[in-house]
Amino acid sequence: MLDGWARRRIDPALDRIARLLVRAGATPNAITIASCFVGLAAAGAIAAGDLLIGLILLLVSRLGDGLDGAVAKITGSTDLGGFLDIVLDFVFYGAIPLGFVLLDPDANAVAGAVLIFSFYVNGASFLAYAVMAEKRGETTSARGAKSLFFTTGLAEATETILFFVAFCLFPSWFAELAYVFAAITFYTALSRIVLAFESFRKEDGQ
Repeated sequence: MLDGWARRRIDPALDRIARLLVRAGATPNAITIASCFVGLAAAGAIAAGDLLIGLILLLVSRLGDGLDGAVAKITGSTDLGGFLDIVLDFVFYGAIPLGFVLLDPDANAVAGAVLIFSFYVNGASFLAYAVMAEKRGETTSARGAKSLFFTTGLAEATETILFFVAFCLFPSWFAELAYVFAAITFYTALSRIVLAFESFRKEDGQ
């Protein structure tokens, strides 16, 4: 929901940094992979109880996630780049809640499992819609140029980062926050399913 608002404010800065990275020889895929490893390191730090380090690494990872697309706008996007971006994003999204589960299994395991399950459902709805939209030749520029059809929703990258930051700042509230974010994520998936019924059934003549 907030991605459009956030990108309008951070894209100019990302574009300036991206030009410097391109001159230094950086590639989008290298940034994507490095950002994922930093995100996994953030999850490891969280699991070890180093929440401040985890928060810093988390933010660095997401900065890289923004920069890979900005660099790709300059060097050219590729199917491999789009594939890596979405797959490694989901690796990151699952790793951070898992870090909190490992930090305190007794308090966080159930809430963490529910949140990861919501990510699974939402990711399936997102990717399945993208496949069907691509099959039908649909396009969208709702979130700028993307390698696959991008449906917007209540829970997007900005909301995810905000909740992950909140997890790090208020770890004793992880379970409550995780349930709230899981509800938002399930709502996003449900709204996408409803959209699919409305769009695809109409086009199928049903």
